[in-house]
Amino acid sequence: MGFPTVRLRRLRTTRAWREMLRETVIDPADFIYPLFVVHGHGVREPIEAMPGVYHLSTDTLLEEVGKATEAGIKAVLLFGVAAHKDPEAHEAWDDEGIVQTAIRALKAQFPDLVVMTDVCLCGYTDHGHCGLVVDGKIDNDSTLEVLADVALSHARAGADVVAPSDMMDGRVRAIRKALDSEGFSETVIMAYSAKYASAFYGPFREAAHSAPQFGDRRTYQMDPASRRQAIREVTLDIEEGADVVMVKPALAYLDVIREVRDRFEVPLAAYNVSGEYAMVKAAAATGWVDERAVVGEILTGIKRAGADLIITYHAVDAAEWLRRGDL
Repeated sequence: MGFPTVRLRRLRTTRAWREMLRETVIDPADFIYPLFVVHGHGVREPIEAMPGVYHLSTDTLLEEVGKATEAGIKAVLLFGVAAHKDPEAHEAWDDEGIVQTAIRALKAQFPDLVVMTDVCLCGYTDHGHCGLVVDGKIDNDSTLEVLADVALSHARAGADVVAPSDMMDGRVRAIRKALDSEGFSETVIMAYSAKYASAFYGPFREAAHSAPQFGDRRTYQMDPASRRQAIREVTLDIEEGADVVMVKPALAYLDVIREVRDRFEVPLAAYNVSGEYAMVKAAAATGWVDERAVVGEILTGIKRAGADLIITYHAVDAAEWLRRGDL
């Protein structure tokens, strides 16, 4: 039985019908707001490649997070910009480092906020790679101990969630073992499980001052043409103790998000990355697209693909639009 008896347009005739029958609903509680924290005081420095995103010192970070929580955001993801870089990334696990300082300040002012931290070395090494360099190569196994030390320093400062983004083999196991051995058995690990070697990271590398000084990251981040390998990565991370897994980037990898969702029951995050954000901002600035409508469609698409959580620089704007009923 079909047309003219079946007329699916009947169910689209009013906004009320469309909202009542909506299969995918986005909510501010779905969003994780990524933020870049720097040393200093009173710093709110625009990041040119990411309009609306800033380098923030701890005091201005508190102001920004205050606005975010008022909009309904429940979680932030911190990225530190180091004051000093060296081959071993010492500031990354310094208890007085910029991220550790920011965690303590956030938890003191916003005790119910879920504070997540990126665990990686690229923003702290003078060579810009996510692992230690030995004989000109990124050395997997020696990096694991350092990553565990970074995660521990974040947990000691009060982080609720540590999020290893380095893509070293075995890092989830090393971090879980270190956390548990120090009494942080309730600290959550959100693993960047399927992190692809993507051209969409360009603006982030400007923001985090983390571009590699030689070579690229293709020996540890995933080949964009590989889908089955993503499933193996997720499987291993879950076996090693990941509580939440992630696919990054989001838009060019919606098929991977869907497959991970279909195969696994663990919470799934997707990262709507800097290049995806910057393209929307650039097109909106010229008047070529309606920013609000495009952002709503993108975030809905990511959640429809299967993501439970969406890391997005649009978080506060999207939350405000949702609150006003504009998405």
